[in-house]
Amino acid sequence: MTPRGVVLLTDRLVARGDLVDVVAGAVRGGVRWVVLREKDLPRAERAALAVDLRAVLAQAGGTLIVAGPDPLDGDAVHLPAAGPYPPPAVGLVGRSCHDAAELARLGTEDYVTLSPVWPTRSKPGYGPPLRPDGLRDLIRRSPVPVLALGGIETPEQVTACVDAGAVGVAVLGAVMRATDPTAVVATLTRVFATRTPITDAWPEETT
Repeated sequence: MTPRGVVLLTDRLVARGDLVDVVAGAVRGGVRWVVLREKDLPRAERAALAVDLRAVLAQAGGTLIVAGPDPLDGDAVHLPAAGPYPPPAVGLVGRSCHDAAELARLGTEDYVTLSPVWPTRSKPGYGPPLRPDGLRDLIRRSPVPVLALGGIETPEQVTACVDAGAVGVAVLGAVMRATDPTAVVATLTRVFATRTPITDAWPEETT
């Protein structure tokens, strides 16, 4: 199964509290997929954090994806557009993409993020923004399911991404900076209960 719905990207430097606690709050709100970033940490510390986050997600049947080629003793990674190519042979592989040329380089990846959809405080100046129309165009070109990423903070933005064909949205600042991560995630997640991605490129997955 590939990530769907609200997917959380971590950033302990902007989190309003302990990162594990923030993620736990997001899981209570409905998050089932978390991408562990924190690439500045030594591997041992990052691996220990991965253990803690997997324990939180396991209680809800969720999955931890690790940013970078090292799965930190897990089986899911999210790779940058720059590489490596081909991706490592693990259970789940995602990749960050930003344009049609990067989509054309995909091989065995299971899903991609497309960004930035809107300007983002996490990566200011990274763009130009795709906006919903640009997102829709790239989703039509993608051979795999797409998560929309970048500046997504409101239910209206989530709706626009789903209507463009995204199977989910990846969020960072809206949750990491929230005083109540549970409430923020619950609000964003409700969109997926009433909207269905407009694409027939990928069959509905079942559990």
